[in-house]
Amino acid sequence: MTADIEKTGPVDTPPAGPEAIKAIPVRHYGRYVSAVIAVALLVSLIYAFSQGKVNWGAIPDYFFDSRILSGVGNTLLLTVLAMVMGVVGGVILAVMRLSKNPVTSSIAWFYIWFFRGTPVYVQLLVWFNLGLVFEYINLGPVYKDYWSSFMTPFLTALLGLGLNEAAYMAEICRAGLLSVDEGQTEASHALGMSHGKTLRRVIIPQAMRVIVPPTGNEVINMLKTTSLVSAVQYTELLRNAQDIGTTSGAAAEMLFLAAAWYLILTTVFSVGQFYLERYYARGSSRSLPLTPFQKVKRNLAGFSTRSGAAA
Repeated sequence: MTADIEKTGPVDTPPAGPEAIKAIPVRHYGRYVSAVIAVALLVSLIYAFSQGKVNWGAIPDYFFDSRILSGVGNTLLLTVLAMVMGVVGGVILAVMRLSKNPVTSSIAWFYIWFFRGTPVYVQLLVWFNLGLVFEYINLGPVYKDYWSSFMTPFLTALLGLGLNEAAYMAEICRAGLLSVDEGQTEASHALGMSHGKTLRRVIIPQAMRVIVPPTGNEVINMLKTTSLVSAVQYTELLRNAQDIGTTSGAAAEMLFLAAAWYLILTTVFSVGQFYLERYYARGSSRSLPLTPFQKVKRNLAGFSTRSGAAA
């Protein structure tokens, strides 16, 4: 037995594994060309503006002017109230549109058809000029006054924007409600839940992940649409900026200032929309989207890793 073991040769070594493949990344020359073209256009645009007679110093001088800040506050107030009116009205109209009652569904369809089919600027002017048609507003024993006293610029702007927004929010809410499987409603009714409780507890929470993204876009769009209410004498950001530009002689500069404030406000709303979408994405996505800080941290970590490998 021992001799047999001694005659046996050395144990064969396992074969070496395949060599690692050296992957060579594909060179995307089109990206480089497009990047160069984009940078060249940006430089040309900056150069063109630098040649104009623009008093850039007037922008920081008036950036925190009390009239500008008052206009920013009025713009935010009108945006929030108009969106609240639009969301509440949109939910009601969406439920009416989906109702099996032909009267309520027809009323909702007509409302959406009318307010989406006419420009919001025209609707603002109609509300503003209704005093030419109605001298008084008479609500019986509840309220009676001159139309011009009742329909203030703020109320005109709020009704014009809020009622118009309700038509668009109705379609957004309707799409969100239809995205929920019908089996959810049937199961809720089988458990004895009423139609209203089913909407509040089952349907609407699931529909929010579909409703929130376009609603965020509507909020940003509403913020910019408030610039139209200067036509009905409401003193918001754009109107105050124009008034300052008229008195100071820096009309173009004040428009740039207003644009900068709109960019700041829309950026803040966009960040809020991102976190709201991320909140309602829980349970429907395997991994939540990275926050801006997480993206920066990941990019910095990747850059440090590549720098260490190169060294």
